Amino acid sequence: MSRLRAPVLRHRILQLAADAVLAALAFYLAFAIRFIDEPGGIPDRYVDMLAGSIAFVALGKTAVFSLMGLHQKWWRYFNIGDTWAVVRACAAASALLIAIFVIAKPYPSPMPRSVMIFDFVFTVGLLVAARSVARFYFVERRMRRRSRDKADVLVVGAGSGGQMVVRELRLNPELGNPVGFVDDDPRKRGMRMLGLKVLGGTDELGAILERESPSEVVIAIPSAPGAVRGKVVAACRERGIRVRTLPTVFELLRGGVQLTRQLREVQVEDVLGREPVSIELDRVGGYLRDRIVLVTGAGGSIGSELCRQIARVGPRLLVVVDQAEDNLFQIDRELTSEWHFSRVEAVLADCKDGERMLEVMQRFAPAVVFHAAAYKHVPLVEANPFEAVRNNAIATRVVAETAAVAGAERFVLISTDKAVNPRTVMGASKAMAESIVRAAAARHPDTRFVSVRFGNVLGSSGSVVPIFRGQIERGGPVTVTHPEMTRYFMTIPEAVQLVIRAADLGGDGDVFVLEMGEPVKIVDLARNMIRLAGYEPERDIAIEFTAPRPGEQLHEHLLGEGERAEPTAEARIVRAVRDRPLDPRRVEETLERLRDLIGSGDETDLARRVVGVISGGLAPGGGSKIRR
Repeated sequence: MSRLRAPVLRHRILQLAADAVLAALAFYLAFAIRFIDEPGGIPDRYVDMLAGSIAFVALGKTAVFSLMGLHQKWWRYFNIGDTWAVVRACAAASALLIAIFVIAKPYPSPMPRSVMIFDFVFTVGLLVAARSVARFYFVERRMRRRSRDKADVLVVGAGSGGQMVVRELRLNPELGNPVGFVDDDPRKRGMRMLGLKVLGGTDELGAILERESPSEVVIAIPSAPGAVRGKVVAACRERGIRVRTLPTVFELLRGGVQLTRQLREVQVEDVLGREPVSIELDRVGGYLRDRIVLVTGAGGSIGSELCRQIARVGPRLLVVVDQAEDNLFQIDRELTSEWHFSRVEAVLADCKDGERMLEVMQRFAPAVVFHAAAYKHVPLVEANPFEAVRNNAIATRVVAETAAVAGAERFVLISTDKAVNPRTVMGASKAMAESIVRAAAARHPDTRFVSVRFGNVLGSSGSVVPIFRGQIERGGPVTVTHPEMTRYFMTIPEAVQLVIRAADLGGDGDVFVLEMGEPVKIVDLARNMIRLAGYEPERDIAIEFTAPRPGEQLHEHLLGEGERAEPTAEARIVRAVRDRPLDPRRVEETLERLRDLIGSGDETDLARRVVGVISGGLAPGGGSKIRR
């Protein structure tokens, strides 16, 4: 204990002595400034006063400072908030000084009032200045000492996100040593932010990296478009420099993420090369607030993200339905334990079971139903066409009808671009589901029925991304079906935001299509993922081309022949308008033919016959890109 207390005691004595010297200096300067214009300097009577009282004044002030707690905090930890404590202590010491010299009158001549004022001002100034210098010296020395062995970090983005990263690095020097900013805003070029210079824009990044030689680059722009992220990643990968990024705007919107604590590796969805979609979920999802909302397929990739974002809006009750026990358990636990959303009811149910779904709908009486349950893995669905029809088409009929019977106000089907010109069972069954929803709208005018059609979502269980990632981890090769194959891509949070928005745009069986930017070549996606993993395509990881699977198209479309795009109130959503209205009787006839086909038990060329029945009866043919 004595070994611990000795340095503290020694340090406190040094601080007391320093304050005494500063107090004496302030007292002397007060007299010197007061009589600076006098020809002979300080008059003799005041020289006697100064010499006789300076030691007493210094010790008296220091005693007051100590009593008022100025020496309980080391100078190196001084901050702006402590200035007020210094002012209070100096005011108390000056009041004591005035009382002694005015009331006790230890000298024949009274002390000039200006000296008392100057003494107070100089004492405050010297004490604050000394403490500030000490803080600057110790903090800077510690930062320099710690940063000598730490990685230099270049921050892309000099806005609020970049400045937060720099502050975090300075508070935790073990994370790295910030060396400068890169920012495309011409007004910031050459400026200093938090003491660091804006070295240039991303167009000059290569030269900046060569000059500064950082060990790491942090992309600190949550809303940065994919093109900017891709440019930064490419420049850094060429030089073997690690790249990390702040959470994207969607991760921040989802909550549970602290901006400066969640730096992560750049992912493929960060470099899609298009502007991310961002909408105000609290505003556009207001129709869900304080309502009972039901989500089928709630444990899947799209369904679970729907649940997360709906929970943010604040429904009265969120009913999550899934037939897979593990998936349902996971999303229920996530909502209650991680998101602290307790108004959730988990229901194990099979959407194909009419009696069970009617029981669920009547029990909870949801105002809004999102039907996300579907089979979507093309090869599996192709090998099991009957189950695909039951789960994707017939189950949609069951859920839509029971929702309407239970008085639901809105019903939303999650569809896919594979429903356009379908050549696979998966696409045909989803086209059938869209037609079922259109027909239900004609039968149940009190319920607003819509379908939302979009392309591939990165990170979903059916996405090519996890397949490529696994192949890269195993050392390759990465298999791509065709060098010219393209697909539309969007992140799951983007797609779900737009689904929630689309559900409030129409209701007469409308099919809404999400604009997903330009299609991406699958081979380019593979190359990007290989580079993001730190390898070079073809040199480190091979890319092999295989034949397209049966029914697989090189290019998929979001609108079919006989459909045209009609703008909506949301810029990234269009309405697919059919040239000819749907006949609900044809939907029923097609469903009957499918039931007969399933009941026949004849599995000869089954997948082709299922596609033929649906395509011949209902599905739109051909394909075209969205035209505005």
